[in-house]
Amino acid sequence: MSWYLLILAGLFEIGWAIGLEYSEGFSKPIPTLGTAVAMIVSLVLLSQAVEDLPIGTAYAVWTGIGAVGTASLGIVLFDESVSILRMGFIGLIVLGIVGLHAAGGH
Repeated sequence: MSWYLLILAGLFEIGWAIGLEYSEGFSKPIPTLGTAVAMIVSLVLLSQAVEDLPIGTAYAVWTGIGAVGTASLGIVLFDESVSILRMGFIGLIVLGIVGLHAAGGH
């Protein structure tokens, strides 16, 4: 169950990171509210996941999910640059997440 909470926490991390772009420096109320709610939900879920998972593993996976999702959505939503090299490094983060799950968790 902790891994599911951790994955969900990572998805909410993507939500608040993308929300930062839409909030335009917290100047837009609705995107700012959504960003704040996603931040809180993400941290609550992360805190629940670390009750059973090692903090180092959980934090690395949480930030990895956030990094991969945010970078991917940045390409899709905000026309950020994409290259073979960039995609390769994003793939390495995914590989790290999978490796951490396989190697060290409950």
